[in-house]
Amino acid sequence: MNLMTGESADAFFGGATPPAVLGLLHQAAEVQGEQRAALLWTAQAMSPTTLAVYYTLYKHHAGRREFELAERAATRGLAAAATQAGLAADWRAVVPADGVDFQRNGPARFWLFTLKALAFISLRSGDTDLAQALLAQIDRLDSSARVGSDVIAALLASALPTPGATPSAAGSGGAGGVG
Repeated sequence: MNLMTGESADAFFGGATPPAVLGLLHQAAEVQGEQRAALLWTAQAMSPTTLAVYYTLYKHHAGRREFELAERAATRGLAAAATQAGLAADWRAVVPADGVDFQRNGPARFWLFTLKALAFISLRSGDTDLAQALLAQIDRLDSSARVGSDVIAALLASALPTPGATPSAAGSGGAGGVG
């Protein structure tokens, strides 16, 4: 599934991407940098409930190491997905419950996937405490690690100082890996 090439993401994201928004995503795939960001944020403003836009936004900004903007996009996407999935607005308050299937494609799975993206963004921003908290929540909700949080956990473990060693810089690695 690749939003930038226009392949369908409806099942994963839990809803169809409106044609006008899909057109902006196609345009964004053809340009770079600030032009791409402007088109993506325009798509978000046009359709704030379209989860696919948030995914594209946080991938774009994280790839450019613009972690504040990546976090803003992911946080907004998390809120939109929570509303659509009937989850608590505060990610810390979400508990495993009957009726919420994080393994089935749709808004709840996208929410969990975006929580993983926020853990990555937090890690690369140097906020290891938040990254740890996000990963702990993912583990509570996805104990089988189907969403792929084990990769972020390994990155976090390598970024944390070990007793007697000098700490490594959490933000020194590449930006690839969000989602």
